[in-house]
Amino acid sequence: MGREHWVETTLNKVVLHKKGKKPKKLERNEFDNSLPYIDIEAFETGKIRQYADIESSNCCNNNDVLVVWDGARFGLTGYNQRGSVGSTLACLTPVIIETTYLLHFIQRQYKTIQSNPKGTGIPHVNPDIFWSLKIPLPPLNEQKRIVEKLDAILPKVKSAKARLEKISAILKKFRQSVLSAACSGRLTEDWREGKDLPEWKDVVTKEVCVKITDGEHNTPRRVTNGKMLLSAKNIRDGFIDYNNFDCICESDFSKCIKRCHPEIGDVLVVSVGATIGRTAIMRKNQEFAIVRSVGLFKPNKNMLLGEYLLHALRTSSIQKYINGASQGTAQPCFYINKMEHVPISLPSLEEQQEIVRRVEKLFALADSLEAKYQTAVERVEKIEQSVLAKAFRGELAERDPNDEPAEELLRRILDEKAKLEGGRNTKSRRVSKAVIALS
Repeated sequence: MGREHWVETTLNKVVLHKKGKKPKKLERNEFDNSLPYIDIEAFETGKIRQYADIESSNCCNNNDVLVVWDGARFGLTGYNQRGSVGSTLACLTPVIIETTYLLHFIQRQYKTIQSNPKGTGIPHVNPDIFWSLKIPLPPLNEQKRIVEKLDAILPKVKSAKARLEKISAILKKFRQSVLSAACSGRLTEDWREGKDLPEWKDVVTKEVCVKITDGEHNTPRRVTNGKMLLSAKNIRDGFIDYNNFDCICESDFSKCIKRCHPEIGDVLVVSVGATIGRTAIMRKNQEFAIVRSVGLFKPNKNMLLGEYLLHALRTSSIQKYINGASQGTAQPCFYINKMEHVPISLPSLEEQQEIVRRVEKLFALADSLEAKYQTAVERVEKIEQSVLAKAFRGELAERDPNDEPAEELLRRILDEKAKLEGGRNTKSRRVSKAVIALS
């Protein structure tokens, strides 16, 4: 084994390529001389939403490799789709090279492609980087043997990854079940037995908080060094992220905290934007101001524990309330008058303490399982990368001395590519499109 008998070339020498484009005619239903339109959704899911006319399309066939050329996921690769190539995609036609071998090679280069984008607004594949990618080229029959090995191993790896991905969803459901049981009284049913405790009460937040407000509406000017100013991006799921904060001057800070002065035990909630409803608690004595995108609940400590309020706000029922109560067209806003009327089932302080203790214990178990899950995912990722690395080092398939030498294969590829490029005139394009349509 090894790749001493391989040759190395660049990607642009072993493929024909064309950028996708929007055709002149697009319809929801099929029509005469039409093809499925492969936009980004069809590329990722296989779901066809539109059909395009063949004449004005750049077409792909099942053996072509498609690459996302524009957008955040540029460099993502797939194949086995036939149709009209959308404007955010590029089509690569392998020239005397195994399609799956080419596909796996480009997939291995994803991080390299992503780390060297072109464009400022919408990023896209940098053609200088992409077409210069050095591809190791084994004999054609050896490519087939490599692909056979990969087809035997990688589906098992992907199956393991799919099973692991279910664990994350299970843990998410588990945490929500714990919160629901905690804030409805089911979690502490056994603990209440034989105790003379007050009944649970249905209240709204303004009845159990000494203050409910949001951050500064007139956003202060940022400075290089100064007092800490936090916004929605700093509110994580259950905790405050003190990294990546803005700074404001002392005088602006003094104005901000007059409106809203967070203290230990206060609960913060994202009140504006895409992550609306995300909730955290202030656990350490850290001085900072907040802007309008963050709301604050200051619990009445004689009635309500901050940790219990945190868990209540994170339940699916209250998250549903927050989303339903939010208003605004450009972006949703959870206004103070709505924050004041969040419905909560309230037990005694003693039971709140027991609920918090039990929730933390169960969440610690879930966190431990999630850490093991992450470790397992990393190991599976390493296995996949190791298998692919072996494939492209020539260590996955046996060498056969009867194979056509790689040097001869490369000469055939270059000759064939030159012929195909020379024949790319209007007539040949129309013929090829007709062939694709009838195939």
